[in-house]
Amino acid sequence: MKNIIFILGLALFVSCKEASKKEVIPQETESAVQEIETLSAEPNKKKPLSPHTSAMAMVGDAHIHIDYSSPGVRKRMIFGGLLPYDAVWQAGAHNATWIETDKDLSIKGEKLPAGKYGFFVIPNKDQWTVIFNSNWNQHGKDDYDEKDDVLRFNVVPKISEEIQEHLEYKVTETSKTSGTISLNWEKVTIEFPFTVN
Repeated sequence: MKNIIFILGLALFVSCKEASKKEVIPQETESAVQEIETLSAEPNKKKPLSPHTSAMAMVGDAHIHIDYSSPGVRKRMIFGGLLPYDAVWQAGAHNATWIETDKDLSIKGEKLPAGKYGFFVIPNKDQWTVIFNSNWNQHGKDDYDEKDDVLRFNVVPKISEEIQEHLEYKVTETSKTSGTISLNWEKVTIEFPFTVN
């Protein structure tokens, strides 16, 4: 009987020693390792050709937000080529670009009420037509209808020798109650001022 107890005690001692030699990995570390392994197992994802992005700024107490997808030039002729002159363009890729303001704005002497708008343009060599449309949630210009225009005005484009590879919008504060909105792509920049009402 003593022999059996001794053998059982010895077996328990040896198994405890073996268990203490094993490395114990904390649960958090183990899950992090699994996450890294999962990520590395995924194939390399390509960067989107027209990444979704936004531009925003506070101008006085107005918050201006522009949401758009930013296509690249990729060695193409854009205006008067890929995008024909005198045709409505959604001013971005994929869904229509939209602009939201939480305060009334005044642009070119006209009131743009606080709200969210589809932003469209009609490019031309000499002047562009800028359009704020009440239908902000549409794919491209598929559902564009001129009768939904809230504000339309013309601007003269500025032409540069340098190429802006990806479409870029900027909202810039110029005073406590005024600012500018600009669109820059390929060799063309359009810009228009606004004041906060």
